[in-house]
Amino acid sequence: MTVFSKSLLLFLLNWLDAQLTVLWVRGGVATEGNGLMAYLLDLGNAPFLSAKLAIGALVAYTLYRFSHLALARRGLHFVLALYLALMGVHAATGASALGWHPPEALATVFRLFS
Repeated sequence: MTVFSKSLLLFLLNWLDAQLTVLWVRGGVATEGNGLMAYLLDLGNAPFLSAKLAIGALVAYTLYRFSHLALARRGLHFVLALYLALMGVHAATGASALGWHPPEALATVFRLFS
């Protein structure tokens, strides 16, 4: 996968995160954990989405532009891993919102690590 593809994937995951955040917060399923982003979301969807996408685009472009540096390449991989983990959180939130409850054994594992 090229650096451009990874940077594009990062931006797309950022966009998906923004859309799912609006869905879960407006649906009363979750709250926004970032105080600044919560404030922007309180102002409306447009301010929140504009800021979230602008920041995501700037980060994706910066990591792409400086991909000749090892630090930027490692940073891109790190941020992609974080966003992929975040997509797991969004999936769990969606499953919970739809009424799915994990088996007791799985819930016990999560309790051990919390």
